[in-house]
Amino acid sequence: MSKFFFMGKPDIMGKNNSNGFAPKRTAKPGTELHPLTLIVNSAERQSEVQAILAEHSLFASIEVKADVPEDIRELDFALSKSIPQVFDKVPERNAPCVCGSGKKYKKCCG
Repeated sequence: MSKFFFMGKPDIMGKNNSNGFAPKRTAKPGTELHPLTLIVNSAERQSEVQAILAEHSLFASIEVKADVPEDIRELDFALSKSIPQVFDKVPERNAPCVCGSGKKYKKCCG
């Protein structure tokens, strides 16, 4: 038996990978512990953004700076929902072709 295997399980890294990279997966942006950092140009815009935050139950620290361009990318990211991609099912080889020729898929379009 090789020195790299113990009970059938390979031990390639040994004890080196026990303290590997561990990102904060539970750190959700927009919570009280991790508020969003937003920059707006006016107090009116600050009240609009606060209304959006209250509607979606998010927390943010908002700075009003007239000389700096507005930066609310973190808010846009927190509000955006990802849309899953849907792929059409490819017919099996012996199924009739989808083009309507009457032939098998493998003889026609596959």
